[in-house]
Amino acid sequence: MLTEQTKQAIKNLQKRYPTKRSALIPSLHLAQAQIGYLPIEAQEEVALLFEINVNEVHAVVSFYDMFFEKPGGKHVIHVCKNVPCMLRGADSILEKMCLQLKIQPGDTTEDGEITVIASECLAACDRAPMMLLDEEVIGPVDEKDLPSILSRLQLKKGHPSPVSLEVSDE
Repeated sequence: MLTEQTKQAIKNLQKRYPTKRSALIPSLHLAQAQIGYLPIEAQEEVALLFEINVNEVHAVVSFYDMFFEKPGGKHVIHVCKNVPCMLRGADSILEKMCLQLKIQPGDTTEDGEITVIASECLAACDRAPMMLLDEEVIGPVDEKDLPSILSRLQLKKGHPSPVSLEVSDE
């Protein structure tokens, strides 16, 4: 499932850390960038590369909302649901966005374009309520902003990986 290029990039990442296990999260990003999500088969391959049990890899994948166990959309919208954002209307914004897109939080639109995730703190409390539109921080967001926010997606390439395959072995 993982290409030789991805496997080599993971091995190169492992060399950059005092213990190779520290490279697990960036390595999962590499695997997800290649496949688009992290099915159990990919998790098993990563576990082999790290010489750990697949349950340990799965625990990381299922804990973080930046990893997907099923195919996600080309674009990913994270809506912060932590206290500062909730106090300023994030719940209503999430509900209205999902109504517009005809999905539930965590789901992907029928056309495969957009996945909406209710996320824990996105570290921009000064912009509450806020969201991440692919990699772009947006906030404070008002319900009336939703149509223009969603139309901006057409101008974007899609959700990028924070890690590149261009990892040298140095």
